[in-house]
Amino acid sequence: MRSTTKMDDRGRVFIPKRIREAAGLSEGSTLSISVDGEGRIILTPQPSIAERFRGIVKVERWPRDLDEFLNEALRRWWSSHST
Repeated sequence: MRSTTKMDDRGRVFIPKRIREAAGLSEGSTLSISVDGEGRIILTPQPSIAERFRGIVKVERWPRDLDEFLNEALRRWWSSHST
């Protein structure tokens, strides 16, 4: 499946709905971006932290947004240990 899109003045690229649906992307999806040897840009969906640990870690109740929760916890940890 292919589509053509444009980049705006801030470097943002719109991914058409049919492409997002085919790739299983939704708002907040994390993508890895790279450039191959021929200059092609490659976007690869990355699993969220929650998806990577679901089923491995047993918890009473998951936070609504585990990625946001863990990022905030890491930020607090780094700020308290960077002195």
